[in-house]
Amino acid sequence: MRLVAVAAVLVTAVWGCAPAPTPTSDQQQTRQQDKLLEEGTRQTGMPNIVNFRERKMMKDILELRDQEGLVTFTYLENLSPIVVPGKTALGGKLTFLGESVGYGLPYATQYTNPQRVINPYTSAITTLPQADPNGLFSPASAEGTWVILKDPGSNKTGVVYVEPRIVVSPFKYQPD
Repeated sequence: MRLVAVAAVLVTAVWGCAPAPTPTSDQQQTRQQDKLLEEGTRQTGMPNIVNFRERKMMKDILELRDQEGLVTFTYLENLSPIVVPGKTALGGKLTFLGESVGYGLPYATQYTNPQRVINPYTSAITTLPQADPNGLFSPASAEGTWVILKDPGSNKTGVVYVEPRIVVSPFKYQPD
């Protein structure tokens, strides 16, 4: 028994003398960046936000977008620039696509979380892609937009997929 205890003490002493692994350059830069950010925070502190205007504005926007029967107007943007002397160059002329319901939904919007956690009880949390309910894996970004347009000849609506850039507005656009 004494021999086991002495062996354990020797192993612990030898193990404790082993040199620590050399930090990688990424680890060194992370430590340096953390130190720099700590100093910046110490010198400047947090902004003195008291009215939370932007947060209130975001809440208002989310609530307005959630209105039932929200009527909007959708336009396609002509990507050819318009240059008017004495004015800022515009991205292009807007062409009326139609009356729409709500705002366009970007094609890359995902209904479910795009990542799922595997091995959550280990120190190395890993994520894998997760399919949407339709069994497809949506892209992280895409140019397309889904728009619910009203049929000009009836009260029916239909989903239209639009690739070019669009502008969706809650009122009819009045070009200059």
